Amino acid sequence: MVVKDVTGLTGLAIIDAICKGEKSPEKLAGLRHGNCKKSEEEIAKALQSNGRKDYLFGLKQEYQLYVNFQQKMKECDVEIEKLLNEQINNDDEKKQHYIGKKVYKKINKNTPKNLDINLLSYQYFGGVDLLAIEGVSHATALSLMSEVGNGIHKFETAKQFASWLRLAPNNKISGGKMLSNRIPKGSNRLKIALRNAANAIGNLKDTGLSNFFNRIAYRKGRPAAISATARKLAVIIWNMIVKAVPYRPENNYEFLDQKRKRKVQEMKKLIHKFDIKTDELGLQLSNL
Repeated sequence: MVVKDVTGLTGLAIIDAICKGEKSPEKLAGLRHGNCKKSEEEIAKALQSNGRKDYLFGLKQEYQLYVNFQQKMKECDVEIEKLLNEQINNDDEKKQHYIGKKVYKKINKNTPKNLDINLLSYQYFGGVDLLAIEGVSHATALSLMSEVGNGIHKFETAKQFASWLRLAPNNKISGGKMLSNRIPKGSNRLKIALRNAANAIGNLKDTGLSNFFNRIAYRKGRPAAISATARKLAVIIWNMIVKAVPYRPENNYEFLDQKRKRKVQEMKKLIHKFDIKTDELGLQLSNL
C-alpha cells in the first residue's frame, strides 16, 4: 500500500476526489500532501483503476459513512467541552487554576481538536497535573474524567481503586500458601486507557516508570509488565488527586551515586551479554 493511512490528509483528499468523479491518476496524485513520503509518480502508479462501478459505489458509501461519523464525533466533542466547562465554571476553586500547554505531548488524531484537555483536566482535578506523568496522554486524562471523575475520592485507598479497575491481583491463600494471584477478568474504558498508557511507557527510555516496566518485562514478559505498570499508574493517579501531591519521577530523586550504581550494573550486563573484551573498549575493566 502506497498511502498507509487512508484517513490522512493525502488519503482523504484522493478519496474525496475519486468520489466526485476524478479518474486521472496524475491529477489524483497531485493532491499529495507535502508530508507524504511517497512521490506523485509512485502514487499515480498505484491509482490505476479497473473501472469497476461496484467498487466505486462501495467506496462512496464507506466515505459518506466516515464523513458522517466524523461529524458526530465533532458534536460529541462540543458536548464534552460544554459539560466540562459547566463543572469547572461553577466552582471558583477549580477555575482559578491555569497551566501552559505541553508541546512535547503528542496529540493523537482522534483527540478532540478544539479542547485543551491539558488545561481542562488540570482545572477539573483542582490543580493536579496528570499529564506530567510520562506515558499519560490527553486520551488517558479524558478517560479518567469521563469514567470516574471526582468519584475517585470515594475510594479510601489506592488499592481499592486498583481493585475496582481489576488491575490488582486476586490473591487466593490457603494455609499460608499462595494458590493463585491472577488479575480478575473484566475491563472498562479507564482500564484500557491505563493499559495503553503503560504500553507507551514501555517504549520510553530511562525514566522511572519505563525502568520499572523493563524490570517486570525482563522477568515475566511484556503483557505482565503492561498490567503491573497500569496498576502503578492507577496508584500514582489516586495519590495525586486524593492526596493532592505532585508527580515525582523516581529518577529525579536518585542521588548521583545511585545513578552511577544503576548505570554500572546496566553496563556489566551488556558486557557479559555480548562478551565484550577489554581491548575492544580501550578501557581498564579489571574491576568489573
